[in-house]
Amino acid sequence: MRKVKIVDLTLRDGHQSLLATRMRTRDMLPIVEKFDDSGISVLEVWGGATFDSAHRFLNEDPWERLREIRKRVKNAQLSMLLRGQNVVGYRHYSDDIVEKFVIKTAENGLDFFRIFDALNDVRNLETAIKTAKKTDAHVQGTICYTISPVHTIEKYVEIAKELATFDVDSICVKDMAGLLSPKMSYEIVKALKKEVGIPINVHSHYTSGMASMALLKGVEAGADMVDTCMSPLSMGTSHPPTESIVYALNELGYNTGVDLEILMEIREYMMRIREKYAGYLDPISTIPDTNVLVYQIPGGMFSNMINQLKEQNAMDKLPEVLKEVPKVREDLGYPPLVTPTSQIVGVQAVVNVLVGERYKVVTKETKDLVKGMYGRTPAKIKDEIVKLILGDEKPIDCRPADLLEPEFEKRKKELEAEGIETTDENVLLYALFPQTGLKFLKGEIEEEPFPPAKTVSGKFKVEIEGKEYEVEVEPM
Repeated sequence: MRKVKIVDLTLRDGHQSLLATRMRTRDMLPIVEKFDDSGISVLEVWGGATFDSAHRFLNEDPWERLREIRKRVKNAQLSMLLRGQNVVGYRHYSDDIVEKFVIKTAENGLDFFRIFDALNDVRNLETAIKTAKKTDAHVQGTICYTISPVHTIEKYVEIAKELATFDVDSICVKDMAGLLSPKMSYEIVKALKKEVGIPINVHSHYTSGMASMALLKGVEAGADMVDTCMSPLSMGTSHPPTESIVYALNELGYNTGVDLEILMEIREYMMRIREKYAGYLDPISTIPDTNVLVYQIPGGMFSNMINQLKEQNAMDKLPEVLKEVPKVREDLGYPPLVTPTSQIVGVQAVVNVLVGERYKVVTKETKDLVKGMYGRTPAKIKDEIVKLILGDEKPIDCRPADLLEPEFEKRKKELEAEGIETTDENVLLYALFPQTGLKFLKGEIEEEPFPPAKTVSGKFKVEIEGKEYEVEVEPM
């Protein structure tokens, strides 16, 4: 009976996907021991946007969250999502920051690093992977999945082989937008198992409604790990339900090692959490958005474009913007649509349409992407596009972090000048988030209040086969 490990994301990607990353540590701690007793192999509890959200909105020390969870979890590995050279922030940081962060994270109890780069530029993963390998942690190299003429199975195998040269312990196929079809999941996993031969983890958001199928076909092809979320924080823009996947895999003859009865106890607790955090839950994000199958635009990117157009009173331009997005993406070398590249492409597409002339106005972020400041794009950007966007400036051809001076000691001195204790954890928090981090360390941030629950109400018009229907929804 083949073992398939369950990687449960409820306490990181689950609430990040559905509850605006706002779950408080005090609401996690009562249930983590149950998670640990269930037989789940890996619990993702840290990283991604949680480091930012904890200190910025919840007045919580993210390091303390990790330490408190580690005290209670004895069996499962604790995992985080690390954005390569971006760490848990939104720009490239110097190597000394990356190295110090990874080492301190391991010291604070983390033992499973999932490391990715938005462009799949392995150069941006090198420092984080090599440092993590020096700890006793499991190091997982990550491939961001997307669809484009250059993103072939052969390309994914090539990236995986690059990752394997760093002696990673496993490889994750990370589908951020819910675009991974059952067929492609099977074919990619099959190819990776054959060509690379190390454990494979399949991660797919439920955005298009295909994620459960993608996970099962991935396992059928040889995947060793799958990502899930407990049902109260699953589906929509989140992930397949842990309970359902465990039941299906067990019935199909795989060994998950997970106790379904304990999962049902966890489910009851998480249902209460869902009710408590209902104010953060957007009803639209709880159902599949099958538009992604047509436009290949992740939900967050789509909503940002809608907001931009509303602010400019230009919602009538949406069809033009939807046509412009794939053109801009092609011009910019087919970057995967994940933070930050999804927003770079989306904003530039909106600007092109509103201005009425392509690239007459170019955002700083678009210029930086073309210049190579985010890394190497999957496809080479055409010379005429480089000239149009950069003018006489030349793109860089080195690893972006090679241009950065060491930062840690400089930030330490700045923090010392503020009269704040310069523990490594405090310095890293400040270095990654200078404005909000400093306010937090000075005790100037207050926990935000819980918002009231959102409801859908009002009159809506629906057109079907040329006939218009009016639907009235009463507020709950």
